[in-house]
Amino acid sequence: MSWDDDRLSGQDEEGLEAAASFRPVPGGAAAFFEQAQAGVIRSLVSQIADLVGADSAAADSAAADTGAGSDDLEAQLGLSSHARLPDDPVLARLLPDGYAGDAEASAEFRRYTEETLRSGKIASARAVLSSLPPGGGQVRLSEPECQQWLRSLNDVRLALSVRLGITDEDQDLLDRLSSEDPRAAYIWVYQWLAYLQDSLLDALS
Repeated sequence: MSWDDDRLSGQDEEGLEAAASFRPVPGGAAAFFEQAQAGVIRSLVSQIADLVGADSAAADSAAADTGAGSDDLEAQLGLSSHARLPDDPVLARLLPDGYAGDAEASAEFRRYTEETLRSGKIASARAVLSSLPPGGGQVRLSEPECQQWLRSLNDVRLALSVRLGITDEDQDLLDRLSSEDPRAAYIWVYQWLAYLQDSLLDALS
């Protein structure tokens, strides 16, 4: 499954001009989201959950088709059938190798950790979707929910950085892009999510 950039194109940038941000409240944080803001977050978070979950389900199905006798045991132990870095560049960023330059150690590490990592990302995405109304509105989060939001927002930003070609040295990328560059329409989303994530961290500090 590939990242679908077109699902962002229908979003209303004007609805994000008054950027939502979190504020501290007893026991957690709160924010108010306009409908357009909620729509952007829900669309991107849903895509991450679909991407991470669908790839795992596809791998499990393929393994079952081969008649591998260890499938049941591996499932019970929470082991992954994946042994190498995903081909999809977004998944490769979200599920990186554990040992750079050591394919054998990375493969073994991945077998024992990837399913847990995938499950955690899906759980965080679902926590965001369950707490953020599709039509926008007030969101109040407990501290554990704040941590899930932080993880999910970070996953979205990592995915966007891959698709937009953003590196650590590209923080001024928006200033250097021409209006004709197709990435220009999405940079503001990336920057807003960074602002939202920072405001949530500040609310928890």
